Amino acid sequence: MTFDLKRSLRPLGIAAVCSMAAGSILPSGAPITAHAQETAVESSQASTVGIASEKPAEGPSVDLGDGRFMVPYTEKIPGTDITFEMIPVPGGKFTMGSPEDEDPRADDEGPTVEINVSPMWVAKTETTWEMYKEYMRMYAVFKSFEADGIRTVDESNQADSITAPTELYDPSFTYEYGEEPEQPAVTMTQYAAQQFTKWLSLITDNQYRLPTEAEWEYAARGGTQTAYSWGDSADDIEEYAWYFDNSYDGPAHVGTKKPNPFGLHDMHGNAAEWTVNEYSEEGYQWLKESPVDNAIDAVRWPENPWPCVARGGSWESDPPELRSAARLASDDDEWKNEDPNFPKSPWWFTDDPSRGVGFRLFRSLEPLGREALKNFWEPTALETVDDVESRISGGRGGWGLVDKDLPEAAKE
Repeated sequence: MTFDLKRSLRPLGIAAVCSMAAGSILPSGAPITAHAQETAVESSQASTVGIASEKPAEGPSVDLGDGRFMVPYTEKIPGTDITFEMIPVPGGKFTMGSPEDEDPRADDEGPTVEINVSPMWVAKTETTWEMYKEYMRMYAVFKSFEADGIRTVDESNQADSITAPTELYDPSFTYEYGEEPEQPAVTMTQYAAQQFTKWLSLITDNQYRLPTEAEWEYAARGGTQTAYSWGDSADDIEEYAWYFDNSYDGPAHVGTKKPNPFGLHDMHGNAAEWTVNEYSEEGYQWLKESPVDNAIDAVRWPENPWPCVARGGSWESDPPELRSAARLASDDDEWKNEDPNFPKSPWWFTDDPSRGVGFRLFRSLEPLGREALKNFWEPTALETVDDVESRISGGRGGWGLVDKDLPEAAKE
C-alpha cells in the first residue's frame, strides 16, 4: 500500500484527527468496519471480566447497586505467561487541582474544579518491561509477516492495525538503570503508549487505554484531598514512594511500596505516568469556563506532539513533584535531543527526564464507542501523523494487523 495521510485529515471536535483514506496507516475519521476493533467494542460491552455477582469477603470491590460488583481481576497477555492485575475504583466527585494554600504548588495546578468520575479499573502497578517488551517484539514480527506476504494490512482491516516501535537507537540510555521484568517500562512517547494499549485491547477483547488527567488524579488521590494520598506532609514519603532521595539505582520493582487508599501502588514516584491530555500553562481555566459532565471528557486532545502531561513524579523527582496535583509537561526538543533521526522517533525518547516516564493502564466500566476509542488509541497531533507516516514509508518501524489470532501467528 502507499501512504498518504495528509489529504485525509479532518477535524473531530476540538482536535484534528486522522482520517481513514485509502493508503492511510492511522485510522480515524471514516467509518470503522474492521473486524477486530468491532469485536473489541462488542466484547467489552458484554464482558464480565472483573464483574462478580457477590461481594468478595476481602479486598477492594465496588457495589454497582444492581446485584453486580466490580472486583479485581488478573489479565494474561495472550500467547505469554505474563499477567497484570486490575483494581476496581469507585466513581465519585472530587476537586481537581491544588488549592492556593497548598505549599508548594505551581500555577498550572489551578484553578480547582469539581469533576465527576465514573467507575473504572486501574492497573495495580505501572506497565512493566516484561509487558512492554511483548509489544516491542511486534516490530520483528510485523517485518517477518511483511517479508512472507502474510497478514497483510489493507483497506478492509487497517482500522485494526498498529505501528510497533523501532529498535532502540541507544539501548544503553534507556536500560542504564535496568530492564528487569518487574521494573516500569520508560522512555516511550505518549503515542507509543497509546499504541500499546490498542495492541493489548485487540488481543484481549478488553478496552485498555491511557487516562485523562482528571481520571489519573482521581485514582492517585484515592478519595483524599490532601497533597499526597497519605496526607499533606512528605514526612511519610519513604513508606509510599520511590523518589530522588531513596532511588540511587534507578526505578524500583513495581509494587514494593505501600499502596494508596484505592490499592494502587506507585501512583507517587517510581515512574511518572502518561495521560492523554495536552499541557497548558493555564491549567484548568478552560474547565472552569466550560465545565464537563465527566472526567473522561475533561481532556484537551493534543494538537501538537508536545507538550503533553505526565503525572505522579518519578524516581528522579523531589517530593513536591510527587504531589497528587503536580504536573509534568513533555518537551520533545529536550527529551529527543540526542535522537539523530529525521524525523525524530515517534516512539522513543533519548534524553532525561524520560527515563522516569512510563504509563499505567485504565479501563472504563462502561465501554467506549469506536469514535471515542480512536482518540485514546491514535495520535490527534498532525505532526505526529506525518512523522509516523514518514517512518513507516521509509521502512523504519513496524506496521501490522492486530487481532486475537496475532499471538499464535507470532509464534510461527
